[in-house]
Parts: sequence; C-alpha cells; structure tokens
Amino acid sequence: MTSDFPRNPDLTVDHRNLAAWNTPERRRRDFRRLPELQRRGLSLRAQHVLPLATDIDRRIGDLSALRQMAGSAAFCGMVVLQEGRVAFERYANDFGPQQVHSIQSITKTTTHLIVGRLIEQGLIEPAAPIARYLPEIGSGFAPATVQQALDMDLTNNFEEDYAAPYTPAPTPGAPVGYGRSEIGMGWRLPPEGETEFGMRAFASRLTSDDVTNHSGLTQYKSTNTDVLGWIAEAVSGRPIAAFLDEIVNAAGIEGAFHVSLDCEMAPVLSGGGAMTARDLARYGLLLARKGAGIDGAQVGSEAFTDDTLSGAGSCMEKPGGRLRYRNQLFTAGPWIGHGGYAGQFLMARPDKQAAAAFFSVLEDTGGHDDTYFAEIIAMLEEALELL
Repeated sequence: MTSDFPRNPDLTVDHRNLAAWNTPERRRRDFRRLPELQRRGLSLRAQHVLPLATDIDRRIGDLSALRQMAGSAAFCGMVVLQEGRVAFERYANDFGPQQVHSIQSITKTTTHLIVGRLIEQGLIEPAAPIARYLPEIGSGFAPATVQQALDMDLTNNFEEDYAAPYTPAPTPGAPVGYGRSEIGMGWRLPPEGETEFGMRAFASRLTSDDVTNHSGLTQYKSTNTDVLGWIAEAVSGRPIAAFLDEIVNAAGIEGAFHVSLDCEMAPVLSGGGAMTARDLARYGLLLARKGAGIDGAQVGSEAFTDDTLSGAGSCMEKPGGRLRYRNQLFTAGPWIGHGGYAGQFLMARPDKQAAAAFFSVLEDTGGHDDTYFAEIIAMLEEALELL
C-alpha cells in the first residue's frame, strides 16, 4: 500500500537492515519504549500482587562475575527473588525498579506454560504432526511434530538472521530472514508497495523439503513459537490473550505485562513481551513453581516442566553439551529459563524456589554475542547457587 504521507520514522529500516528503534544509537533507550513504538499492543495487569520483602544476600553482590557484568556499559538491571523476598537488586544509573523493558525472546517461555497445560489436558499430542492441528500450514511445518517445534529441532527456510534482507525472498524456497518476521510482529514497516501480514500467515508460507534436523544442534527459529501459540488457540477454542491473562494473574506481577500484537491481533509470543525487572523475576518464580499461581491456580504443567529438566531436548552448544533447548526453555542441570536478544536473561531454580531476571542492552550492530550470553548464564548460575 502506498501513500503520499510520510512513513512512521521509528519503524523504517536503514542500510544495516535494522528498524530505526533497534539501531545501536537508539536500542538502549527504545527497548524501554517498545510498547509505545510497536504498531499494536496489549497490556495486562494482575488482580493480586505477589508482595516482596527486601532481605539482601550480600554474597550475591560480592560475586566477581556479577560485579563485572553490573559494571559494564550494557548493564540495565538485575533482580533475584526467592519465594517472596528480594535477595538482590541493582540498577544502572539510567534505569530503575519501575522501568519497563523489552524481554524479547524470554516471551517464548509463556508457550511452555500454555502448551504444557494443554498437553496435560490431552488436547495436544507432542508426537503428532503439526498438520493435525493446523491443516492449512505450509510444508515448512506440516510434517514436523509438535515436539520438534517445542525443542527448536526442525528445519525450514526461515533463518534467525538479523542481518538478512527484509524484502521478499527472490525465489520460492529461498532463505527468509528474521527481518521479514519483524514485519509480522509490527516492529517494522513492510517494504514500499507490500501490505502487512500476520505471524501465522508468515509461518504458513515457509517451506521445507525435509523438516528433520540432521545437524545435532538446536535450530533456533522464532516462528516455531508463534506456530505453537496458533496450535494452542486452535485446540482450546480460546484466544491466546486469555491464557496470558491467567499467566499474569498467576505470577502476581505489580505493573503491566505488555505484548505486541500482529495485524490479526494475535499476541506475538516469540518475542513481544515487556515488563519491569521485578515483575520478570516474579514471573520467573511462576516457572520455578512449575506453573502454580500465587492463588494456587495451575497455569502450566508440573510434569511438563519436570520433563524439561530431564536432560532431553536439542543441544545448544555442541552435541552432548550441557545447555539444552527443551519445551521452549533453555535448561542446564537444575535450572530453566530463556535468553532474549541484545542481552536479556531469565533463570529459575525450582529446587530453590528462586529466580533471577537480568536486563542489559548490547549496542553493537548485531545486538548478539554468544560469549556474552555464556557469561550471563554462568553469573546467574553462581548467584542462584548461593541461595
């Protein structure tokens, strides 16, 4: 669609294939403003709030790895909770406890709760092909099983490549980059002359000659998560927003949980969430409780979370490596959690009823550094082990 009016400058794309809000010059500021900048969004608040009492464990703040991370230019904030107490809390000078921040792919963890519950209810069979639940889905997903999508263990022509062109693929079956999915998320405008599309339409157009992952390593594809949300809606007859409302209530967050909506008004589960660090940690405690809400309502599945901790799933580091991707969560040893683009991480320890939320923003062009994420994980593991 063309118009004589200027395009929204925050959602235009530059020569680096980055939306204006996500350029290195603006990323730190605009990760806090994304709920205002996205094309569409939904905000949810809990009926009851999990109260927090401050009882700082100084050993956490004394960790050398934490001092190094908190002293870096990328750092924004970190909160560690155990049950209802604040065991650690620290913010950068330009951040604070009331500041909302994009959680990026940590949003995927909501799918762990939603799909786990539906599996327990017998509405989804993990070994079933996705086409059983979504007959209209394309070859990029149709023959793959639900479990393959849960474990990021399938292949198709989508690539989690932030630098790939966001113009349409030149030929059928050519690789499609992450920039195309940001159009569906409402995080960038489509190229001139192209109309908007939703995440489900986007996923339906992906193709594959063989969905089997032969690499032995996690094939991380954000589109898997939005397909899982679509399945959940199809089998339950309930809108995804209703599940999210229950999750927010169960976590007892104090502020608002913001989530992006695509042009079909479907919540973007692959990365559209935003909340404060304290509320992200409150939500992490919900994962640590294996989906049990603060009022006792069950919004996940204990058995599904236990399966996640079993050591199964795709390998995120190398074949046989410790870090796994299982049921829409990262896991290694006793913890579950997830990372988010540009430096976010949530880690939960069910055995300690504890969770740690970490916000930071890498301000390089790509916004991603595997070494940096490994450092975050190691630091959070050390912090939670002290409790």
